[in-house]
Amino acid sequence: MREAAALYARLQARAREIARGMPPPAFYRDEAEAVGRSLAVFESAPLVRSLRHDLGGILDEGYGHGMRHATRVALDAGALVWVEGAKAGIEEAALLRRVEIAHLAGLLHDILRREERHAERGADLAAGLLSGRSLRVEEIEDIRIAIRNHEAFRPVVGVDTREGALLSDCLYDADKFRWGPDNFTDTLWEMVSSAGLTPETLLARWPLGIDSLARIRDTFRTPTGRRYGPQFIDDGIAIGNELHRLLAAEVARQLGGSAAPR
Repeated sequence: MREAAALYARLQARAREIARGMPPPAFYRDEAEAVGRSLAVFESAPLVRSLRHDLGGILDEGYGHGMRHATRVALDAGALVWVEGAKAGIEEAALLRRVEIAHLAGLLHDILRREERHAERGADLAAGLLSGRSLRVEEIEDIRIAIRNHEAFRPVVGVDTREGALLSDCLYDADKFRWGPDNFTDTLWEMVSSAGLTPETLLARWPLGIDSLARIRDTFRTPTGRRYGPQFIDDGIAIGNELHRLLAAEVARQLGGSAAPR
């Protein structure tokens, strides 16, 4: 697997090079105020800071869904909540609290990522971890349902309140933003390494992965997610297609055949 690891490192480096050459997602430009608000809450809210500290040894850092991924999802979920909550007329104090709740959901959403039914089981574990903190019962329940609903292509559990539904949809969209360039600059390679996939196996599975990305494009749930999410996915697919050609050429070279796509 040493040769495979070296190949994957080269592909990851190429993915990062391509990503650096792409324009930043328009979401971060157009919603800069919301992004800034979310970051400020994330860095200052005692409840969020406490959970970040406690998760240091709990999140799985070897499977592409550790603190880096959780932080990005949390920050974007908070920004989405700010944008959509303001449009819905939620007053500022309450909205800041909902941003904080979004951060908690984002930090916890993949806490059992390797498990089967990870969203469902992780939701229950997250609710337990939040018990005893400075949260109302209904806030914990909103987080639990949002985590339960964040997985793609799964049935969605109904939410009784406007605030709960907003959190659920924003967490989903923030997580799916990460299916763009992040998938190829970071997440994929940790998952491949953890699973011990050979280049041949990865090559065979690649088209199914790209198809999944394309399907995600039409699943964003908030108006803001539907506006900006497709750019994340399209950029990810562009990177993925380039890496596919490189991977196929390398596999063909190693096998002495002609597996490279035309």
